[in-house]
Amino acid sequence: MKHFNITSRISVLLCLLMMSAATLSGQRIMENLGRGVVAIQPEAGKVFISWRILGTDPKDIGFNLYRTTGNGSPVKVNEQVLSGPTHFLDTRADLTQSNAWFVRPVLKGKEQAASASFSLPANAPVRNYLSIPMKTPERYSPGDCSAGDLDGDGEYEIVVHMSGRGIDNPSNGVSDIPIFHAYKLDGTLLWEINLGKNIREGAHYTQFIVIDMDGDGIAEFACKTADGTVDGKGKVIGDATKDWRNLTTGKILEGPEFFTVFDGKTGAALATTDYVPNRYPTNGWGGVGGNGGNDDNGNRVDRMLACAAYLDGKLPSVVMCRGYYGRSVLAAWDWRGGKLSLRWVFDTKDAANPYSGQGNHNLSVADVDNDGKDEIVYGSMVVDDNGKGLFTTGFRHGDALHVGDLDPTRPGLEVFGIHENETNATGPGAALFNALTGEVYWKGAEGRDVGRGVAEDIDPDNYGSEMWYSGSSGLLNMKGELIGDNPPSTNFLIWWDGGLTRQLLDGNRITKYKMGTLLEAVDCSSNNGSKSTPALSADILGDWREELILRTRDNKELRIFVSTIPTEYRTYTLMHDPQYRMSIAWQNVAYNQPPHLSFWLGAGIDKVPQPNIKLAGKK
Repeated sequence: MKHFNITSRISVLLCLLMMSAATLSGQRIMENLGRGVVAIQPEAGKVFISWRILGTDPKDIGFNLYRTTGNGSPVKVNEQVLSGPTHFLDTRADLTQSNAWFVRPVLKGKEQAASASFSLPANAPVRNYLSIPMKTPERYSPGDCSAGDLDGDGEYEIVVHMSGRGIDNPSNGVSDIPIFHAYKLDGTLLWEINLGKNIREGAHYTQFIVIDMDGDGIAEFACKTADGTVDGKGKVIGDATKDWRNLTTGKILEGPEFFTVFDGKTGAALATTDYVPNRYPTNGWGGVGGNGGNDDNGNRVDRMLACAAYLDGKLPSVVMCRGYYGRSVLAAWDWRGGKLSLRWVFDTKDAANPYSGQGNHNLSVADVDNDGKDEIVYGSMVVDDNGKGLFTTGFRHGDALHVGDLDPTRPGLEVFGIHENETNATGPGAALFNALTGEVYWKGAEGRDVGRGVAEDIDPDNYGSEMWYSGSSGLLNMKGELIGDNPPSTNFLIWWDGGLTRQLLDGNRITKYKMGTLLEAVDCSSNNGSKSTPALSADILGDWREELILRTRDNKELRIFVSTIPTEYRTYTLMHDPQYRMSIAWQNVAYNQPPHLSFWLGAGIDKVPQPNIKLAGKK
């Protein structure tokens, strides 16, 4: 990676000390990824090829790039071993024929095994995206997505929530049935799972997680199910004859609720158990501290969240959650050795519990105490890896949440969030606090209901992250000082242009703060209404930059946009940072939020820490 002057020697020393402490903990098992080679033709006659470095690669690893044209033999494209950024612009390919590119790692002067190749057909169109054709059901559209290695080939597949007519919790109406598809990047449909009529469609009901729970190299798919759910092999879960819907209101307040883990390769149900917690009493999930009272109409009782977390420091557990306005319950599940077991349950029970009413429409997962095990940042509270409450700020519910090393001048991680306080003039509408202790570093917008907010490094002129929110009247530094104009959006983020600051992602457009538009994805649409979130944004291909996945307006395909802007920097794939990987797993949940890293990656960084991980299937 290119080196910068160290802005804060103290922060670097603290970072090194924390990294040393982290090496004492166990190694997390992560995906055994391939090189993720991708080839894009952004201009006629020019092909941009990029590939990934793994989190376990030696720092001195180099690469040779090969091209195969037609039925010919592979030809090395580079003259010298590629030891810098992991991309290359090939201007010598005969694009009237089919071409395929692959890389061979070079260690101590010796070539290693070849990667999987990426092919372009003859006379391939000039474009900056990959196209995945969809078998979208009639009246449905491709919605939120997740990524996982579903077949163990070392490359990512995409799980798509095919969404029909959804109904928000307070509203009456019969929804369409939630459906999930799994696709390879060439458009091959691996399986379809139909959740059935006893699962309501909407942002708050159908949370799903894609992650390798048992470390066998193949990701599982996990979600809430019910009578009539049909798995990827056509097998029915529960009783297919039951219809628990109230056909007048559309609400589902009766009948069994299940939690199911599905096989990533086939979609077959591997294990099904009762969902924890159950919904009863249905009027026992009401608001605390300015978030309304109890209701018995299926509103607050059916507010679901989910995540994956390394609770034992080795393998991910799936945590299924219910409630956040009042009572909040988190249930952690393990899938190990072909058995599904309940690890722990965290339950705030009632309004007397200080952890009640502190949840968000989203959540985050991070190792806040640096012991190699993850905590769950559930809005204004944090639950420890053992299922016990770590602390609560008491700032109550909010709609946006950002957790990471936002301020590199302070040790550890920070949490920035916004809060709803329209009925409580004493609470902050936005706050920044220590992720381990809850110490509040800054708070503002007292007594206001703030709808959107973001924290990340978007301005290279300011060291550290910036924060901004609806009505912030400008860009703030980590001390809450005004340092610039408000960015044009308060939605998503993406590493795109090759620099270390992050760009703004809003709808189908990527913009750079103070610079303007970098990408407009013509004929593509975002999801989730005014929130304008992508189907998925994650580092699933090529070098360390993030890809943008959007649906086309006709709902017939997904497009994966890949940055072809050269970068000076090289580092391992972001997916081998455990916090980032868990962020991709929960990105689709409720009010989608952008992923964050466990370490500072921004203007002024000297180097990134090597992750303490082990690849699935490796000794």
